[in-house]
Amino acid sequence: MIPWVHLHTAKVPGGGKDELRLMQRGVEFAIFAGPTPLMNSRMSSSEIVLAEIACERLSGRRNVHMLIGGYGMGFTLRAALAGLAADARITVAELVPAVLAWARGPMAELTAGCLDDPRVGVRTDDVGAAIDSAHAAYDAILLDVDNGPDGLSRAANDRLYDLRGLEAARKGLRPGGLLAVWSAAPNKDFVYRLGRAGFAVEEVKARANKGKGVRHIIWVATNPARSR
Repeated sequence: MIPWVHLHTAKVPGGGKDELRLMQRGVEFAIFAGPTPLMNSRMSSSEIVLAEIACERLSGRRNVHMLIGGYGMGFTLRAALAGLAADARITVAELVPAVLAWARGPMAELTAGCLDDPRVGVRTDDVGAAIDSAHAAYDAILLDVDNGPDGLSRAANDRLYDLRGLEAARKGLRPGGLLAVWSAAPNKDFVYRLGRAGFAVEEVKARANKGKGVRHIIWVATNPARSR
């Protein structure tokens, strides 16, 4: 068996001991938060579905503006670019500069130039800051910054998933806009909070690897009313 090779370690901005590690085994890449695997290039289907669902729901809209929280390995971004029209804009909020350096460095073949698409703007910042500063700015907000609504990779991410953070996300969406959140597992409390924040919620299950493997969860939360 080909062994894993540790390519790089990156500190997560904001203080504390949070770190991300980039690992490679042959043509396979993985990013770990401490001992916990966050993503793997071999198991990307549900991250792709995250974008495909959003693009399907936004079909027919003009000048779509999508916010993607967490670049990761770019699977969601590439799927969004494939599904959106030429007049769309995608803002990628990635907190860890090293992740973007990895995308252009060791994982450049995987990245496939998606960060250079003219529809893409990169914001090296906490996605929470991008949400908080927005008012009816986005047609879709896609979140894949943890293994679910537990702030696993960074404790400060908890605020994305609490009631106040979800209300901020709703205010950042245009009428009929959607918040789509990826998770490794179900979470009834989170579904309840989405409803309390004013969203109409749908739960979608997606396989991790091309119709095989574990089932991941994607919550599609629609803003049914005009943002306040």
